[in-house]
Amino acid sequence: MRGRPGTDEYGSFFGNYVSLTPEGDLIEILRKQGEGTLELLGSLTEEQGAYRYAPGKWSLKEAFGHIVDNERIMSYRLLRIARGDTTPLPGYDQDILVPGAGFDSLPIRQLAEDYAAVRQATLTLLRGLSEEAWLRKGTASNTTISARALACVICGHELHHLRIIRERYLNA
Repeated sequence: MRGRPGTDEYGSFFGNYVSLTPEGDLIEILRKQGEGTLELLGSLTEEQGAYRYAPGKWSLKEAFGHIVDNERIMSYRLLRIARGDTTPLPGYDQDILVPGAGFDSLPIRQLAEDYAAVRQATLTLLRGLSEEAWLRKGTASNTTISARALACVICGHELHHLRIIRERYLNA
Protein backbone atom coordinates (compact mmCIF):
# COMPACT_ATOMS: atom_id res chain seq x y z
CA MET A 1 0.00 0.00 0.00
CA ARG A 2 2.96 2.29 0.12
CA GLY A 3 2.88 3.03 -3.61
CA ARG A 4 1.14 5.94 -5.27
CA PRO A 5 -2.62 6.05 -4.79
CA GLY A 6 -5.29 5.53 -7.38
CA THR A 7 -7.21 8.55 -8.62
CA ASP A 8 -10.17 7.45 -6.49
CA GLU A 9 -8.09 8.27 -3.38
CA TYR A 10 -7.84 12.03 -3.89
CA GLY A 11 -9.56 14.95 -5.58
CA SER A 12 -8.21 17.21 -8.26
CA PHE A 13 -7.21 19.81 -5.65
CA PHE A 14 -4.34 17.49 -4.62
CA GLY A 15 -3.69 15.89 -8.02
CA ASN A 16 -0.63 17.91 -9.00
CA TYR A 17 1.25 17.00 -5.84
CA VAL A 18 0.31 13.32 -6.08
CA SER A 19 1.43 13.21 -9.73
CA LEU A 20 4.85 14.65 -8.82
CA THR A 21 5.53 11.82 -6.37
CA PRO A 22 7.72 9.08 -7.84
CA GLU A 23 6.55 5.46 -7.94
CA GLY A 24 7.88 3.25 -5.19
CA ASP A 25 7.88 2.85 -1.44
CA LEU A 26 6.60 6.16 -0.07
CA ILE A 27 8.45 5.81 3.21
CA GLU A 28 11.76 5.28 1.44
CA ILE A 29 11.06 8.10 -1.03
CA LEU A 30 10.29 10.51 1.83
CA ARG A 31 13.37 9.35 3.77
CA LYS A 32 15.68 9.99 0.81
CA GLN A 33 13.93 13.26 0.00
CA GLY A 34 14.53 14.39 3.56
CA GLU A 35 18.22 13.62 3.33
CA GLY A 36 18.50 15.65 0.13
CA THR A 37 16.59 18.60 1.53
CA LEU A 38 18.72 18.64 4.68
CA GLU A 39 21.85 18.58 2.51
CA LEU A 40 20.53 21.54 0.53
CA LEU A 41 19.61 23.47 3.68
CA GLY A 42 23.07 22.78 5.10
CA SER A 43 24.70 24.29 2.02
CA LEU A 44 22.88 27.64 2.25
CA THR A 45 24.23 30.87 3.65
CA GLU A 46 22.16 33.31 5.68
CA GLU A 47 22.45 35.74 2.76
CA GLN A 48 20.88 33.16 0.45
CA GLY A 49 18.19 32.51 3.04
CA ALA A 50 17.12 36.16 2.92
CA TYR A 51 16.94 36.25 -0.90
CA ARG A 52 13.61 37.01 -2.62
CA TYR A 53 13.50 36.52 -6.37
CA ALA A 54 10.91 39.29 -6.79
CA PRO A 55 9.25 41.94 -4.64
CA GLY A 56 6.42 40.52 -2.57
CA LYS A 57 7.65 36.92 -2.93
CA TRP A 58 8.73 34.76 -0.03
CA SER A 59 12.34 34.69 1.04
CA LEU A 60 14.15 31.39 0.67
CA LYS A 61 13.79 30.89 4.44
CA GLU A 62 10.04 31.49 4.15
CA ALA A 63 9.80 28.98 1.31
CA PHE A 64 11.47 26.31 3.44
CA GLY A 65 9.34 27.27 6.43
CA HIS A 66 6.24 26.83 4.28
CA ILE A 67 7.39 23.34 3.27
CA VAL A 68 7.67 22.43 6.96
CA ASP A 69 4.31 23.99 7.87
CA ASN A 70 2.62 22.10 5.05
CA GLU A 71 4.14 18.80 6.13
CA ARG A 72 2.97 19.36 9.70
CA ILE A 73 -0.56 20.04 8.53
CA MET A 74 -0.68 17.16 6.03
CA SER A 75 0.77 14.75 8.62
CA TYR A 76 -1.88 15.82 11.11
CA ARG A 77 -4.56 15.20 8.51
CA LEU A 78 -2.95 11.86 7.65
CA LEU A 79 -2.94 10.85 11.33
CA ARG A 80 -6.62 11.70 11.79
CA ILE A 81 -7.71 9.95 8.60
CA ALA A 82 -5.49 6.88 9.11
CA ARG A 83 -6.94 6.43 12.60
CA GLY A 84 -10.48 6.47 11.21
CA ASP A 85 -11.55 10.00 12.17
CA THR A 86 -14.08 11.13 9.56
CA THR A 87 -14.44 14.68 10.86
CA PRO A 88 -13.95 17.05 7.89
CA LEU A 89 -10.61 18.83 8.23
CA PRO A 90 -10.37 22.48 7.12
CA GLY A 91 -7.95 23.95 4.64
CA TYR A 92 -5.34 26.52 5.57
CA ASP A 93 -4.13 29.83 4.19
CA GLN A 94 -0.40 29.88 3.49
CA ASP A 95 -0.54 33.64 3.08
CA ILE A 96 -1.49 33.95 6.74
CA LEU A 97 0.79 31.23 8.13
CA VAL A 98 4.05 32.24 6.45
CA PRO A 99 4.07 35.92 7.52
CA GLY A 100 2.89 34.91 10.99
CA ALA A 101 5.79 32.51 11.50
CA GLY A 102 8.74 34.92 11.43
CA PHE A 103 10.89 32.50 9.41
CA ASP A 104 13.23 35.30 8.31
CA SER A 105 14.34 35.85 11.91
CA LEU A 106 15.43 32.21 12.29
CA PRO A 107 18.89 30.96 11.36
CA ILE A 108 18.93 28.41 8.55
CA ARG A 109 20.36 25.90 11.02
CA GLN A 110 17.16 26.16 13.08
CA LEU A 111 14.96 25.78 10.00
CA ALA A 112 16.94 22.64 9.15
CA GLU A 113 16.45 21.26 12.67
CA ASP A 114 12.71 21.92 12.42
CA TYR A 115 12.52 20.27 9.01
CA ALA A 116 14.44 17.21 10.29
CA ALA A 117 12.17 16.86 13.34
CA VAL A 118 8.97 17.12 11.31
CA ARG A 119 10.20 14.68 8.65
CA GLN A 120 11.28 12.19 11.31
CA ALA A 121 7.85 12.44 12.94
CA THR A 122 6.18 11.88 9.57
CA LEU A 123 8.32 8.82 8.87
CA THR A 124 7.63 7.37 12.32
CA LEU A 125 3.90 7.87 11.79
CA LEU A 126 3.97 6.22 8.37
CA ARG A 127 6.03 3.23 9.56
CA GLY A 128 3.34 2.46 12.15
CA LEU A 129 0.39 2.39 9.74
CA SER A 130 -1.38 -0.84 8.91
CA GLU A 131 -2.21 -1.63 5.29
CA GLU A 132 -5.83 -0.81 6.10
CA ALA A 133 -4.90 2.58 7.59
CA TRP A 134 -3.03 3.61 4.43
CA LEU A 135 -6.28 3.24 2.48
CA ARG A 136 -8.64 4.97 4.89
CA LYS A 137 -10.31 8.05 3.47
CA GLY A 138 -11.48 11.25 5.02
CA THR A 139 -12.17 14.83 4.04
CA ALA A 140 -9.58 17.60 3.97
CA SER A 141 -10.03 20.97 2.28
CA ASN A 142 -13.51 19.86 1.16
CA THR A 143 -11.98 16.95 -0.77
CA THR A 144 -12.03 13.22 -0.14
CA ILE A 145 -8.50 11.92 0.33
CA SER A 146 -6.78 8.78 1.63
CA ALA A 147 -3.94 8.60 4.13
CA ARG A 148 -1.73 7.25 1.33
CA ALA A 149 -2.58 10.19 -0.92
CA LEU A 150 -1.69 12.60 1.89
CA ALA A 151 1.76 11.00 2.11
CA CYS A 152 2.11 11.71 -1.61
CA VAL A 153 0.93 15.29 -1.11
CA ILE A 154 3.73 15.79 1.43
CA CYS A 155 6.30 14.49 -1.05
CA GLY A 156 4.91 16.20 -4.15
CA HIS A 157 4.40 19.54 -2.43
CA GLU A 158 8.03 19.56 -1.38
CA LEU A 159 9.17 18.55 -4.88
CA HIS A 160 7.09 21.39 -6.32
CA HIS A 161 8.73 23.95 -4.05
CA LEU A 162 12.23 22.51 -4.43
CA ARG A 163 11.90 22.98 -8.19
CA ILE A 164 10.93 26.63 -7.64
CA ILE A 165 13.78 27.05 -5.17
CA ARG A 166 16.33 25.67 -7.62
CA GLU A 167 14.99 27.69 -10.57
CA ARG A 168 14.18 31.04 -8.99
CA TYR A 169 16.30 31.28 -5.85
CA LEU A 170 19.49 29.32 -6.41
CA ASN A 171 19.98 30.02 -10.12
CA ALA A 172 19.60 33.77 -9.64
